[in-house]
Amino acid sequence: MKQDDLDWMYQQHMKDVYRYLYSLCRDHHMTEDILQETFYRAYLHLENCKDDKVKPWLFRVAYHAFIDVKRKNKRMDLHEISYFDSLFHTETLEQQVMEQERWDELKLAIGELPERQKQAIVLYNFHQFSYQEAAALMKVGLSHFKILLFRARQTLRQRKGRDDQDE
Repeated sequence: MKQDDLDWMYQQHMKDVYRYLYSLCRDHHMTEDILQETFYRAYLHLENCKDDKVKPWLFRVAYHAFIDVKRKNKRMDLHEISYFDSLFHTETLEQQVMEQERWDELKLAIGELPERQKQAIVLYNFHQFSYQEAAALMKVGLSHFKILLFRARQTLRQRKGRDDQDE
């Protein structure tokens, strides 16, 4: 039974967990290794998972696996975030290039945020966790999570304003 649960969990959430881990470490090989470690740990502790909270629990397991690797390998570059979701829904090449430039600027700006603010933005805006789920994943109170998210958005708006003035 435990193996069936893990297979289902893997099929349902592997892509999301992979994207989340890749956004943290920006290395495909390392992401694959951490993903494997995540599902190994999930298998070992499957009884701790509540059926209605599988995805947040898996993200928490993935984050802890990532932190363990980060501690072992201090050379990791965490200053840029990348996402695999399709970015282009435009028709012309010029529009596609402009959209890619906007995404590159956003990724760079998010990468320059303090680690906790970056994590709040990624969990809430890109992985679409609720406030409560994201706060639980980060092990902070709901109000503290909202403050982190507010400050991250404020910093991104200020940076955009400065960039617009420079042009």
